[in-house]
Amino acid sequence: MAYAGIDYGLGQSNIDTANGIRYGVISQNSIMPECTDEFEQDYGKPTCPECGNECADTTPESRHWESYSEHGCADYVCMTCEHTLDSSEVFSDESLGFSYDAQGYRLTNCLDFDIFVIKSPYYTFAQFCSPCVPGAGNLDNPMPDGVKTYCLGHDWFDESRAPYPVYSVETGEQVNPE
Repeated sequence: MAYAGIDYGLGQSNIDTANGIRYGVISQNSIMPECTDEFEQDYGKPTCPECGNECADTTPESRHWESYSEHGCADYVCMTCEHTLDSSEVFSDESLGFSYDAQGYRLTNCLDFDIFVIKSPYYTFAQFCSPCVPGAGNLDNPMPDGVKTYCLGHDWFDESRAPYPVYSVETGEQVNPE
């Protein structure tokens, strides 16, 4: 019997309280690179390059449209400096992270280069990822006696085969590669 590790989350962190399944963590290097093409990049909140304060949206749907619509096609306005700014001026050039919310999955970035599986139609059993992500399961270290952990399905991996057994959250049945 292998050692599952320590639950530094004490059963309170990184767990879906509705069903007791732990969130999963897996390296981006473990999946097919093309899977990340669908990730939505996060460039942070729009901030003024002059003062650093958050900028307000000036699109017709925003509450600031009437006040700043006469300034042309500016996308944002700094309410402190009253500068109107284009979107290229208010966002970082580098992505701060990513998210994915489709096909029953909810994923986000974790640590430097990992994927945090917050929701999935699938689970497996894995070692604890603690102490880096207290209470979560490390999908790069699956183990039969580990904790029940949300995981990615077979189609996220080369040859459409996950490196761990995959089970359906809905039925509890093992899902075999196609």
